[in-house]
Amino acid sequence: MKLHKSTPLRGEISVPGDKSISHRAVMFGSLAKGVTEVTNFLQGADCLSTISCFRQMGIEIENTPERILIHGKGLHGLSCPERILDVGNSGTTTRLMSGILAGQPFCCTVNGDESIQKRPMKRIMTPLSLMGADIGSLSGNGCAPLRIQGRPLKAIRYSSPVASAQVKSCVLLAGLYADGITSVTEPVLSRNHSELMLNYFGAQVTAQETADGATASILPDPVLEGRSVKVPGDISSAAYFIAAGLLVPGSQLLIRNVGINPTRAGILQVCQAMGGQITCLNETSESGEPTADLLVKHSSLRGTVVEGRLIPALIDELPMIAVMAAFAEGTTVIRDAAELKVKESDRIAVMVENLSRMGVRIEGTDDGMIIQGGAPVHGAEIDPHLDHRIAMSFAIAALAADGETRIKDADCVRISYPDFYRDLQSLQN
Repeated sequence: MKLHKSTPLRGEISVPGDKSISHRAVMFGSLAKGVTEVTNFLQGADCLSTISCFRQMGIEIENTPERILIHGKGLHGLSCPERILDVGNSGTTTRLMSGILAGQPFCCTVNGDESIQKRPMKRIMTPLSLMGADIGSLSGNGCAPLRIQGRPLKAIRYSSPVASAQVKSCVLLAGLYADGITSVTEPVLSRNHSELMLNYFGAQVTAQETADGATASILPDPVLEGRSVKVPGDISSAAYFIAAGLLVPGSQLLIRNVGINPTRAGILQVCQAMGGQITCLNETSESGEPTADLLVKHSSLRGTVVEGRLIPALIDELPMIAVMAAFAEGTTVIRDAAELKVKESDRIAVMVENLSRMGVRIEGTDDGMIIQGGAPVHGAEIDPHLDHRIAMSFAIAALAADGETRIKDADCVRISYPDFYRDLQSLQN
């Protein structure tokens, strides 16, 4: 993919449905009784992997461009798959589904692509084992492929060393099959889509925040009922157009129906701290998730510090924030984000590698980056290491950089946003 400095971006856009919520709608709909209808579902490779896995476990799922219909069979209605459950590139599918599989009366194997086979799974294997689950890494390195022999589970109170929605959700989903109340405490509140949607389907999940952390608890063996789920636009996908509108001189964009759940919307706080002009319009709430239209205008940005309790609310947007920092005046410091090293790529190393190629002064640290902004940024050959969020971040960088930028393996964006380049081009006409 070749990109060049852009003329002002103008117009309206609707981004694809939220990836996290799309995954959960399929999983929870499969465990519910009756039909669940999902609209604005993200038709990306990761979410399609979730559909494929639950179809293999006997769930009928109708997938049309207008809607997804999931014919759920209840909490105990899954059947043993005849072959390996292939999660593709999806860490969400792997970790959340493992919690469900831990309580099933059958044995199965979960595996995915080369990236998944390098991503850490001990963070879910540890709490599941404490619950009495029989789960192991067939490679012996704590990564996929995973062998899971379902069995009756014990309720636990688990203190997670990391704030991770995937770890929390995995344990809560296993808690559906436990013998009492299961709770998860994390250092700070991570995204809470599972808690909101489980309650929407009829589970009993409570949440509490204190100075010492955030705790979510779930009662076992609820009767989940099929629901209608309208998936809000994914703020992680909207982040690229937010950044484009802020960075390209003369731009003004309206991004429709974006999820602004406070546990996900840290990007908005950072943009405002950097001086970005973003206005939330038409705020509403459906299926328990707050949404709004975002009006974005070109702005002169300044450096900031991104750290602490804000990190879980924008972990996937940090590559895009690093790009914005390159064009901002002053220094931006990102810290407390060691989780970036174990995403689809080592996002710290990959951002340092590629921003350096564009002439940006950037230093990687053990838990983040230090970016010196304000110097000229030029086009370069970009290797996103097959990471969709890296590729999209540098596509936006190219719009504000001098010269030509070439992105290797640019089609990796299909993981979360198959029409990204088409939508971006529509705002340049």
